[in-house]
Amino acid sequence: MSQVKPGDTVRIHYTGTLTDGTVFDSSSGREPLEFTVGSGQIIPGLDEAMPGMAVGDQKRVEIDMMQAYGPHHEDRVLEVPLEQLPPDIPREAGITLAMRGEDGQEMPVRVTDVSDTTMTLDANHQLAGEDLVFEVELVAIA
Repeated sequence: MSQVKPGDTVRIHYTGTLTDGTVFDSSSGREPLEFTVGSGQIIPGLDEAMPGMAVGDQKRVEIDMMQAYGPHHEDRVLEVPLEQLPPDIPREAGITLAMRGEDGQEMPVRVTDVSDTTMTLDANHQLAGEDLVFEVELVAIA
C-alpha cells in the first residue's frame, strides 16, 4: 500500500479543535481538503504529520502554536480613535475588515472591541497563540 511522501498531493478529511475540545474547523459535510505535502499550503505541524500515512489511516495530531499560527503578538493589536476611521466602516466587534499596511498590502484585521471613542483592531490570525489538535483521515493520494 502506498504511503504519503513529500511532494504527493493528498486529500484529507479533518476536524480541528483547540486543546479544550472547541471545534474551530472541519471538513465534515464538505469535500476533503486537497494539498501538496511539503509545499507550505497548510500549517507546518499538520503538513509534517502526513508522510507515512496510507489511504484510510486516521491520526490525531497535536500541534504546538509555533507549528500552527505562531504566538499572539501584542504589537499587531491597534486601538484607533473612531474619528480617524471613515464613517462608513461598521462599528461592530467580531467583524473582519481589510486594512492597508505601510507596504501597501491589504491585510485582514478583526474588530475585537468598540467603545464610544475607539475601535480595537487585531491583525493576528484568529488562532495565533493557540495549540491545536487535528483528527485527520487520509482519503486519497493523487
